[in-house]
Amino acid sequence: MKVIIDTSSIIAVITNERHKNQLVSITSGADLIAPSSIHWEVGNAFSAMLRRQRISLEKANAALEAYEDIPIQFYEVDLNSTLKLCDAHNLYAYDAYVIECAIKFKAPILTLDASLAATAHKAGVNVLEIPL
Repeated sequence: MKVIIDTSSIIAVITNERHKNQLVSITSGADLIAPSSIHWEVGNAFSAMLRRQRISLEKANAALEAYEDIPIQFYEVDLNSTLKLCDAHNLYAYDAYVIECAIKFKAPILTLDASLAATAHKAGVNVLEIPL
């Protein structure tokens, strides 16, 4: 089974958040796919955590090493398709990239982002639900 993962799922796993075990269980044996922009989003998430002093540089580096061990197939999104999604659903590009991956691969999205999940549903994309 293919699963599209977003930044919220990745960060939860590599920083050992409370949903980690559920996320790992759901993705066990799955082919993980993400837009190539995930690298920048993960970096941005850690820079925000560092600025807010929610993580040390050492822990951020350890989490990045864990990220590099996750077998993810990265997909270069079609910008025209994503801009259409942005326009149709009033989205930021990063959310549209994830939804475009799901449409392209006919695969569900795994996210902890309630707003992304709601918009994905509206766009006709399946979302793997994690009880928050």
